[in-house]
Amino acid sequence: MWLESLRQGANALTAFPMRSALGGLAIAVAVATIVTVVTALDGVRLYAEATTARTFGSDTFVIAQVAASSRVSRRELREQLIRNPPIRRSDIQFLDRYAGDLALYAPSAQVRAEVVAGSRLVEDATVTGTTAQLANIRDLDLERGRFLLPREDLAGDAVTVIGADIADALFPNADPLNQTLRVSGRQFTVIGVQRRQGSGGAGSLDKYVWMPLRAYERAFGAPRTLQVFAKAAPGQAPAAGEGRARVSMRARRALQPGAADNFDVLTPDAARGFVANLSQRIGAAAGPISLMALLAAVVVVTNTVLVSVTQRTREIGVRRALGAPARRIVQEILAESLLLSIAGGTAGALAAWSLLATLEYALDLPLHVAPQTLAVALAAAAGSGMIAAWYPARRAVALDVVAAIRAE
Repeated sequence: MWLESLRQGANALTAFPMRSALGGLAIAVAVATIVTVVTALDGVRLYAEATTARTFGSDTFVIAQVAASSRVSRRELREQLIRNPPIRRSDIQFLDRYAGDLALYAPSAQVRAEVVAGSRLVEDATVTGTTAQLANIRDLDLERGRFLLPREDLAGDAVTVIGADIADALFPNADPLNQTLRVSGRQFTVIGVQRRQGSGGAGSLDKYVWMPLRAYERAFGAPRTLQVFAKAAPGQAPAAGEGRARVSMRARRALQPGAADNFDVLTPDAARGFVANLSQRIGAAAGPISLMALLAAVVVVTNTVLVSVTQRTREIGVRRALGAPARRIVQEILAESLLLSIAGGTAGALAAWSLLATLEYALDLPLHVAPQTLAVALAAAAGSGMIAAWYPARRAVALDVVAAIRAE
């Protein structure tokens, strides 16, 4: 019986294509909205995780005077700078002395500067002074060459590892390895090139220039404060490395039990949490937006099916007079609305998938549509269709048979 109802519903839809197209369009827009919003929120979460991993490693933490200055107010930043002393080389030496087999540390300092090779120039490159230990803490993903060596740290050798954008801009037609460039008027030899990283929270990750910390200090002077990339030693739990670092810093600062830390520790979870909170706020608005789109679709589809019932009033009256049960009429109306919703939902899902796939390719963002997202969106479309058909079906079976037969 349901197969016959579906056939009758399909006939009713094809008999009035313009009316059916408008109803299907409303469902398509609602489904496209759901798929796009859900996929975009998932993309924000995945992007946050990937960016955090690229920026300072998936299991790396950072110790700094102020580790997240962009996430606090000016007043809070000022208070932290007053409360938290700068991190000096002596602090790093203390951390190394008491690291044991629990933690690894790599100090670093950063500045924005011009990088020059011949007549070519890269403005606003991120120049970072650090130590060879960083390669054991972060995956620097070198495409060619190598990273710094401990002896180069001690001597402050004029060697550098560069990002993909720096390599492309300064050495477009040559192998960057063993080429020379100038930073702050000093000449450096390129010993390594990173694979392309993409963008991070603070901009491009491919405009980096890495050099020994002593060479950095010769070029730019001693930094006001250092930040420390840290990680649990091999075989140790991440919490063990972070715990040792925190205890060591508190001991270095002679902090009493119960006293607040006068340094910052930024963990990957904290960095991801910032974007996660943002996505949660977006998600709070996403639910009502999707619900409003579905509600609008229900109204349009209800009107579409109601018009269909009105146009078929005489047909319904004749069939009722010939003995067609009310249940059969209801099934046909439900089938018509269900087919309309599934067709519109499928079109909307395909449109959203195409749009998101294009954006994923063009913007290099994780916007892959999950199968469960499509399933939920299509189920919502089907459910909306059934809800939309309820009133028209009730009206159809409540028709006066004689009046319906006389209707034109």
